[in-house]
Amino acid sequence: MNIKARHILVDQEYEAQDIEKKLQEGKSFEDLAKSFSKCPSGKSGGDLGEFGKGRMVKSFEEAAFGLGVNQVSKPVRTQFGYHLIQRYE
Repeated sequence: MNIKARHILVDQEYEAQDIEKKLQEGKSFEDLAKSFSKCPSGKSGGDLGEFGKGRMVKSFEEAAFGLGVNQVSKPVRTQFGYHLIQRYE
C-alpha cells in the first residue's frame, strides 16, 4: 500500500509546535512548508509524493501510515530534525 504525504522539517521541537499552532489557526500546510521547512521539498509545499513502506525512516513512516487522509501528525523526531506530516491520499 502506498500513501501520499507532505511534511515540514525544522531543527527544533518548539519550531514544530509553533507551526502546529499556525495550522490550528487555519494557515495552509503548503504555505507553512514553503516558509519554514528546511527540506528541499518545502519549495513544493512539502510534497513527498507517493511512497510505500520501507522508503522512509521508521519513526516517520510509522507516523505517516498512522494518519488518516488530511490528518497532520504531532511533531515526529528523526535524525534529520522534527517533522510535521500531512497525509493527503
